[in-house]
Amino acid sequence: MNKGMLLFIGNFLPTPRYNKNVWHFLTERLASAGWSVITTSSNERQLPRLAEMLRTIWQKRHLYQAAHIDVFSGKAFIYAYLSTQLLRILKKTIVITLHGGGLVEFATKHPNSFRLVITNADAVVTPSAYLQEAFTEIRSDIRLIPNPIDLSESLYRERTSATPRLIWVRAFHSVYNPCMAVRVLTLLSKEYPDINLLMVGPDKGDGSLEQSLKLAGQLGIRSNIEIAGHIAHSDIPHWLDKADIFINTSNYDTAPRSLLEAMANGLCVISTNVGGIPLLASDGVETLLVNPNDTESMAEKIGQILKEPDLAVQLSQNARIRAEKSDWAEILPKWDALFSELTNTNSQLKE
Repeated sequence: MNKGMLLFIGNFLPTPRYNKNVWHFLTERLASAGWSVITTSSNERQLPRLAEMLRTIWQKRHLYQAAHIDVFSGKAFIYAYLSTQLLRILKKTIVITLHGGGLVEFATKHPNSFRLVITNADAVVTPSAYLQEAFTEIRSDIRLIPNPIDLSESLYRERTSATPRLIWVRAFHSVYNPCMAVRVLTLLSKEYPDINLLMVGPDKGDGSLEQSLKLAGQLGIRSNIEIAGHIAHSDIPHWLDKADIFINTSNYDTAPRSLLEAMANGLCVISTNVGGIPLLASDGVETLLVNPNDTESMAEKIGQILKEPDLAVQLSQNARIRAEKSDWAEILPKWDALFSELTNTNSQLKE
C-alpha cells in the first residue's frame, strides 16, 4: 500500500565516503513502511547542493504531499531558510527537525530568521528534549522523537567489571573537545600505565586531530592512544566491543547517537553534562556526568568504575535498558503516524 510521497531535504551525501546519518536511514525505513520518498541533495558542493534542493522542491511539486527539512545552525541553516520559504509559497505541508548543540546560540544571534523557519512549519520535531525546552516559547507543540538506533546491530556485553580500555567516538573537531580525552588519559595513566584509549571519528580539518596528537606526545602517552579515524557506521558496534568505558567530552551536544550506541553495547558511559545529555541519560543511573573540561572529575569517575564492579554492572545494565527505548521498532511508528496525520489532514482540507 502506497501511503503517499514525501520529499526529504538535507545532506544526502554519497556513501561510503560519508557515513549515512539518521535521515538517510529514516527515508529507507519510511520507504519500507509504504511511503514513496524523494531525497535531495547528494551534491558535495554547497552552492550546487542548495540549487538542487530548490530545483527539486519546484520540479517535483506535483508529486509530494509533504516535505521534511533538517535544520542545523551555521551555513546549513540557509538550506532550511530558503527551502521553507519556497515550500510555503507552494502551500506545501512542511515538517522540520531541529538538530545540533549550536542551534540555541544560533537562534539567539538570528532570532528573526529562525523564528520564521520554525513558525512556517506545520510540524516541528527534535530528537533532543533540550532543544524542545529551549524553543518552547516559539513553539509549544514541538514533538520529541528520539534519535533511533538499530539494536539488532549492537553487540551487547554486560560489563561485570571494567578494564582500563576506553573509547571515544566523535569527529575530531573543537566542539567535541578531543584534547580533554587526552588529558583524562594522562591523569589515569599514573595509576594504570597500561590504559588504552581508542579514538574513532573523521578529521573535520580544524586542527583538533593534530592538537590531540601533539598534546599526547608532550604528555608522554602517545603509545596509549590508537587513532582509528573514519570508519563505516556498520562497523561501530565492533569497535565499541573492544572497550569497556565510553567517554564523551563534548562542549555542545543534544542527543548524540554515538552515546546511545555505546549504551546499547553495554559500555559504562561517562560524559560531559552539556546540552541535552542529562535529559538523554540520567547521572548515576545510565551514565556518570561531569562538567565540561573537568578532566579531574572525569578521571576520578573512570577510576571509580574501574575499582567498583557493582557500579560497572549497574551502569552497563541500565544503559542497555535505556537504549532499548530508542530502537527503530519504537521510533519508526512515531514518524509514520506523524506523516499519516499531516497528509490526511492536508487531503481533508483540500476536499
